[in-house]
Order: sequence, then structure tokens, then C-alpha cells
Amino acid sequence: MLGKILLTFIIVLLGLLWLRQVRQQRLRDAVGHGRALAQTAPPELNDYRFAAWLLLALILGLGSYLYYLQWQQDNAVLQVVLHREGGSAPITYEVRRSELDERAFTTVQGVRVTVASSERMEVLGLQETP
Repeated sequence: MLGKILLTFIIVLLGLLWLRQVRQQRLRDAVGHGRALAQTAPPELNDYRFAAWLLLALILGLGSYLYYLQWQQDNAVLQVVLHREGGSAPITYEVRRSELDERAFTTVQGVRVTVASSERMEVLGLQETP
């Protein structure tokens, strides 16, 4: 996600640099032919620039917010309860959501646990988000 935002930002930046170079070339050509151009852009162009900057800020802000939500969801701490066959009491672990795999997980303390085929894994606090 961050890569897409950076790629979009780089493309917009390159486009702005190219437009600036074209405008400066037109100014040099006009001065060379004896015509005087106004140093400011027409009001319509300023409106488009404002809209473009506003859209860029909106895209970057929305992308950052969505990235933050994904990060927050991945770092949520869940409780994993292992029920062993023949075991008297289940064992409870705390696991970050991003560290939870199908038959294994890494605890918050950094311990890698692999679930055996004779064990049953129950995840508490796991909710599907739309």
C-alpha cells in the first residue's frame, strides 16, 4: 500500500516538474519574439491547480488512514487457547493477529508454537471485518 502511494506521488511530482519546464520554455520563447506574457497564470489554471493539490492531499490522507487501520488491525492482540488431547487444562497464549498462521503462531514473547494434529486451536477475539 505504501509503495502504491509513493509511486503515485512520484508520478505526480514528475508531471508537475514537466509542466513547469514547458511553461518556462514558453515564457522564454514569448520573450524572444518580443511578446510579453503575464507572469501569473490565468485564474482558471489556478483553480485547476488548487483542485489537483486538494485531490493529491485527499488521496495521500485517505491512503495513510487506511494503512494505519490495516496496521492497527494486524497488531491487535488475540488469545489463542490450545486444547490438548488427554490434557487436563488448556494452555492460553497471547498472539498478534499478523503472527497467526493456519497451524502455527508466534506469541507476543517471541515463542514459535506449532499446533500438532492431535491438538485443537481456539482463537478468541478474532472478528471478520467487512
